[in-house]
Amino acid sequence: MSVNLPKSLAGQPVVLPDTLRCLTIIGANGSGKSRFTDAIADLHNASEVFRLSALEAIYGSGSRNEASREAVAGVFAKRASSASFLHNNPATGFEKLIALMLNEEIANLVEFKMTLLDDEGGERSRTDRQIPPPTKLDKVLRLWREIFPDNQVLRQGGRLLFTREGSDDTYSQLRLSDGEKTVLYYFGSVLYAPENSRVFVDAPEMFLHPSVLKRVWDIVEELRPDCRFIYTTHDLDFPGSRTRNAILWVKGYSASTESWDYELLPRDAGISDEIYMAIIGSRKPVLFIEGDTIHSIDAKLYPLVFKDFTVKPLGSCDKVIEATRAFNDLRGFHHLESRGIVDRDRRDDHEVEYLRGKRVFVPEVAEVENILMLEEVVKAVASYCGKNEAKVFESVKRSIINQFKKDLHQQAMQHTRHRVKRLMEYRTDGKFTNINAFESHLHTLVREINARGMYEQMCRDFSLAAQSGDYAEVLKVYNQKSMVPGSNVANLCGLNGSKRAYIDTILTILRTNAPQATRIRSAIIRCFGLPTAV
Repeated sequence: MSVNLPKSLAGQPVVLPDTLRCLTIIGANGSGKSRFTDAIADLHNASEVFRLSALEAIYGSGSRNEASREAVAGVFAKRASSASFLHNNPATGFEKLIALMLNEEIANLVEFKMTLLDDEGGERSRTDRQIPPPTKLDKVLRLWREIFPDNQVLRQGGRLLFTREGSDDTYSQLRLSDGEKTVLYYFGSVLYAPENSRVFVDAPEMFLHPSVLKRVWDIVEELRPDCRFIYTTHDLDFPGSRTRNAILWVKGYSASTESWDYELLPRDAGISDEIYMAIIGSRKPVLFIEGDTIHSIDAKLYPLVFKDFTVKPLGSCDKVIEATRAFNDLRGFHHLESRGIVDRDRRDDHEVEYLRGKRVFVPEVAEVENILMLEEVVKAVASYCGKNEAKVFESVKRSIINQFKKDLHQQAMQHTRHRVKRLMEYRTDGKFTNINAFESHLHTLVREINARGMYEQMCRDFSLAAQSGDYAEVLKVYNQKSMVPGSNVANLCGLNGSKRAYIDTILTILRTNAPQATRIRSAIIRCFGLPTAV
């Protein structure tokens, strides 16, 4: 069973393989995902299209046109004119679904009773009696209780009542939670879809807890193996939960040509949800960074510096490097630039150049805290706060170099450990025919590396930088999270000695059009070895 797709802006027809069961449509806000879904539906006969929307079914939210209303309301409207037990004109699609299933329940019971009567109206023998055949309601309630095992369902007087295990309180379906209603709605509604139809589902993740989302849709698809499912979602975890699934990225719509800019994402490309998010969430170049959106300085600072990029925190430096590589490997697919930012930490110049060649920015300072202590940044903050920027910086410089002198041997040891670790990784990655050759290589490697000589050279280099007052070189090699409070920069700028106040002041300046914002932004960009205009 095929699914027809709208005209592509590229002019090339996009073919959806018949072997796929599902099509999941994703795209940035405003890209026109819903309109694209409507366009797919319009390419099929109305009898082949069945729409599901929990939002519309539960809250009656309305829609752009009659054709886009959730389909159970249409089923109810057709049957209400001929069904004796449908009444009271239910207000929402959810209530109409319950009414449909109860009507079928009553009709089946009546039909079952009639089969037990002979032609003259007498009863057949009791031995001929059978159990009534299961109804849609039986199937739906059984599956619904698999998802909500603590809930009980009672049938009284032609209506449904619900209760929780251990409670004497009973209530109607209207008092169920949104999640409980949603599962009941999906399980019941899909049973009314025409055979071999295309089932369109708007926001399949809505109202559903992530712990049950996959199971709910596995059940729905199992209920209708004859149908194809077309999902439109904002949840990037959802496509991965479907099997035999194609993911279609809607980029935009051209009204002049009445065509769409869309592509099928490459299957098994090895790219993560973070990359998908960056691809579909913005039309600007993407900048992957370390840290997270809540706690890290990176996520607060870099969007204000690299304003022409969409900044996406990924956590570790390894994730940033891998995401940047994977994203750029797909340039032919998404046509967007991607860069990464990682701290320099204790990388040597060769490592830095290698990463920059892979489009990963590496600053000329050890870590992001050191960026806050760049000479021009300190001076700009002091100026913004009405202080003498030259005096403030000289005091900060003196404090940091004195801190570095105290930590010099410890810092040299940390750099030596990193250098030895990297050399061991590179030099033991070769192919060895047997253990004797590998063991011999290791003995030779230990002699060649000369960790003590490396450490002593580090101490000499660091001591020279400290004694000569080479502030830039100190920032380049000094990993020290307490640098900002230790330098007393906040007090010197009149910010009550708080590291947070100093950082917040930098962020505040960058949000303004003050001259100091340009100074800070330019200093940070230059720190990455980049021209001022990136």
